[in-house]
Amino acid sequence: MKTDYDPIEMEIAELKPRMKRLKVTFKVLEKSNPREVTIKRDDSNHQIADAVVADETGSVVMPLWDKMIDEIEVGRTYTLSNGYTGTFRGSLRLNIGKYGKITDAEEEIDGVNLENDVSELAEKPHYYRGKGT
Repeated sequence: MKTDYDPIEMEIAELKPRMKRLKVTFKVLEKSNPREVTIKRDDSNHQIADAVVADETGSVVMPLWDKMIDEIEVGRTYTLSNGYTGTFRGSLRLNIGKYGKITDAEEEIDGVNLENDVSELAEKPHYYRGKGT
């Protein structure tokens, strides 16, 4: 029985900003070197790396935080449950978040689509231009 809280299965090409409760299966194509960031809110230090993930429909950047950097391997196929999308510096990101869960996928993804990079398709901010006085 499906509920409103069940993750919504999506392909990467269908991702748009501000989506939540997503279930996405992807192959990890590359992972950047980790960098250290400080969270201003609580002055905590964290490691972050960007992974490029893809399926048959497109690719997107997924940030990996702390222990996830070592747990996610390039070349493997995973399923993210309860993930969400957001934007960072104007680019779409697929995020794991604190409620997300990554597991090994039931089936491997062999062919990926690198032509459709949905990270570049994020909405540009709309600014209100009032009438000048």
